[in-house]
Amino acid sequence: MPSEHDRVTIVTGAASGIGRAVVERLVDDGGSVVAVDLNGSALMWTSSHAEADRIAVVAGDVTSADLNDAAAALALDRFGRLDASVLNAGIAMSGDLLRMPLEELDRVMDVNVKAVVLGIRSAVAAMRKSPSGSGTDRGSIVVTASTSGLAGDPTMWPYNTSKGAVINLVRAAALDLGPEGIRINAVCPGPTETGMTTRIKSLPSVYDGLRERTALQRWGQPQEIAAVIAFLVSSDASFVTGAAIPVDGGITASTGQFLPIPRTPTS
Repeated sequence: MPSEHDRVTIVTGAASGIGRAVVERLVDDGGSVVAVDLNGSALMWTSSHAEADRIAVVAGDVTSADLNDAAAALALDRFGRLDASVLNAGIAMSGDLLRMPLEELDRVMDVNVKAVVLGIRSAVAAMRKSPSGSGTDRGSIVVTASTSGLAGDPTMWPYNTSKGAVINLVRAAALDLGPEGIRINAVCPGPTETGMTTRIKSLPSVYDGLRERTALQRWGQPQEIAAVIAFLVSSDASFVTGAAIPVDGGITASTGQFLPIPRTPTS
């Protein structure tokens, strides 16, 4: 793979939150990005970035095969190659297990799982057309999963189901893609302050409850998730594939039976 200064990456869900932080991090590192989001107007922030010439924009629904193919084609046409893809787009959903219409489950599975399959297919096809990198590291795919794919949450069974499925998809895909030098990993963010979690901030008991369950006693920031993703797409992670990496402030380190005991620096 090329150095960080030459790497070309697709990032979905790029308008805000973790996706935007990933675009900014990769461009700041010297790479070029195809930024994808359903809301085209929300991608206007890219035009004011200091390195806007290294960001190409695609608006559309990631559940469309044509949209994924278009993003990969743009990477090849505009930047001459595709080295990585960050499949970050996703939606949250909760509901009554016994009463929620199954059409809503279909939607979350389409966005959180089917779109990842489509993104993998399009990215791999473009990586195969790209100039070969050095050694055996031919490409990297990172999927934004969740700690909710590693364990359950009350009423969030549709989201838990989709994120659990995508984590095992990543493991299986690693076995299929590894022989040609393409890596794939999942990051599993814990409580992170993004647009998806804004509503929780208006519920102090829920917001503080999640904060208290992290070992670090705080919510994460999108830039902290982006830093791990930037590592995974880089050549520094050339022997990492099939992993589901919690980036969660230590929330999955607990059995959930007891809350961490806050301490002062001197106690």
